Amino acid sequence: MFRKISAVIVILLLILGFYYRDLISYGWMQAKGQATILLNVQDVEEILRDPSYPDSLKSRIRLIEEIKQFGVDSLGLSPSKNYTTFYNQHGKPLMWVINASERYQIKAYKWTFPIIGTFPYKGYFDSTRAVVEEQELIKSGLDTDIGEASAWSTLGYLKDPILSSMLRRREGSLANLILHELTHGTLFVKNDLELNENLASFVGDLGAIRFLTQKYGADSKQLKAYEFSKKYNDAYAQHMLRGISKLDSLYKTFGYNNPDSLIKDSLKNKTILKILNDADTLFANQITLKPKSVWTEKNVPNNAYFIGYQTYKSKQNQFREEFETKFGRDFKKYLSYLKEKYPSL
Repeated sequence: MFRKISAVIVILLLILGFYYRDLISYGWMQAKGQATILLNVQDVEEILRDPSYPDSLKSRIRLIEEIKQFGVDSLGLSPSKNYTTFYNQHGKPLMWVINASERYQIKAYKWTFPIIGTFPYKGYFDSTRAVVEEQELIKSGLDTDIGEASAWSTLGYLKDPILSSMLRRREGSLANLILHELTHGTLFVKNDLELNENLASFVGDLGAIRFLTQKYGADSKQLKAYEFSKKYNDAYAQHMLRGISKLDSLYKTFGYNNPDSLIKDSLKNKTILKILNDADTLFANQITLKPKSVWTEKNVPNNAYFIGYQTYKSKQNQFREEFETKFGRDFKKYLSYLKEKYPSL
């Protein structure tokens, strides 16, 4: 009897292993990539005591410690062991992220993972595997976009290290990044990444301004530099969100007229190119900024380019209005409310 039960269990495991072979392979690859990093980190305390490391690097590490403590004390973010270790990338990227969308609809393709739920992006520590997956998505008719990730959060399950690439950021950008990732470790709602990323973006912006004001002063160059870039980035994001509405309106007409794919792609590319190039006029006669990219008919991106703005920026006004009108800009109270409202992993 015991042998029969054991045989049935083995058969079931083999069937499950075959059915979920891609997920298991991906999980193994991610675990291997994460382990490679965690096995090659250094405690920041060791670095701070080591005279061979330059003072410039040490001051940046101390700044991260200040930002992290500010997040706990002033914003109510959860304390953690994150950013107590350091990983030297030696100038190399660590992770690549894929976004995908329907071809004639701004609708994110979603990946589902056990426990943590669905995501509108997928990360890879192996760039070759990322490209292979991207090509499979393209073959299935989806629009794709692939890029490097500057940081990620393991939601407190692992001790996220300081990455050497972080230390090249300006003070405001660094504060935004650290507070963004710490927000994920404080509140992360399963199957609602748009809420998670929008909240983290909101906290990152709000927290960075408060941190810079507290540390450097309201008239400091650090705060002014951050607010200057924030003004442009916010305007650009809102422009992209308006662009999503324009594209959605265009795609709805395809259902009425049903033109062939060549005509649809031509209309789509012209609309996307106009949206992107019109961004140059956001601050006409006010400030001169280098454009994010130079777009032409040869390098026009597709729908997947807009998914990031949808995921990270589409709910900023909602959070801001609620924070200001219902909670009088008291962020700790607002965060407590959000934690009660949304069940977190």
